[in-house]
Amino acid sequence: MKKIKMMLLPVLAIVMMIAFTSCNKKNVEPGFIGIKVNLLGGEKGVQNELLGVGRYYIGVNEKLYIFPTYQVNYSYTKSVDEGKAVNQEFTFQTREGMECTTDIGLSFHFEKTKIISMFQKYHQGIDELEDIVVRNSIRDAINKVSSGMKMDSVYGNGKAVLITSVQKLVKQDLDSTGIVIDKLSLIGSIRLPASVKAALDSKNEMTQKAEQSKNEVLKAENDAKVKIAAANGEAQSLIISARAEAEANKLKTQTITPILIQYKIAEAWDGHLPTVTGGSVPMITLPTK
Repeated sequence: MKKIKMMLLPVLAIVMMIAFTSCNKKNVEPGFIGIKVNLLGGEKGVQNELLGVGRYYIGVNEKLYIFPTYQVNYSYTKSVDEGKAVNQEFTFQTREGMECTTDIGLSFHFEKTKIISMFQKYHQGIDELEDIVVRNSIRDAINKVSSGMKMDSVYGNGKAVLITSVQKLVKQDLDSTGIVIDKLSLIGSIRLPASVKAALDSKNEMTQKAEQSKNEVLKAENDAKVKIAAANGEAQSLIISARAEAEANKLKTQTITPILIQYKIAEAWDGHLPTVTGGSVPMITLPTK
């Protein structure tokens, strides 16, 4: 028996060495928090302890999940140069059944006190949460909101209503789990089928031209009113001038008498009769003393 134990000691030492060397040193960096998960055995599952900044030994039966404690910004886009190197655009339909696509920006953070319960619910790391949990919530919300909106509204002034309504639904769905949605935003324009976009652009152009024509008519009417007002003013000015002149002439007429005329002629006469006359010699009758 003693011999068997002696034979097993090297084997046990090798097993312990393998187990020790299988442990990985993992760091929890500043700005992050960790959760250690037991993968096997009676204690399988999430440990009820958050791991702060530091270095930890993670055994073969354990896995460390790390979550940021700061706000995370993520982009779901068609471009492979943003977010993940795959097309992550959202596809949705309007009330008319018209299919649209769009890119969405996401800002969120994890509520520290709910990280353990959040992991127990989803059993996912941050990448899976972004790609599956949060994305599915946004997809469901945008389809629910857009199905009640008309195409021209979604493509035009209704975009703000669309994204605000989607954000409200996603917050209601996820905030209580510990994934707190700070902001959703549309990235660029909502993409429509080429034929639909051309039709809407043509409609918008016609609307703009009609508005322009309306403004031109209003301007012409205003210009005409200005001219009429100016003409009325000029006419009133002429009437006032004519009345003034008539009143002046009336006063002049009332003051001119035959005696005044004779006096003015006498005052202007130099005492000589004209050398050439065409008729009778004008006579001046001077008043007697």
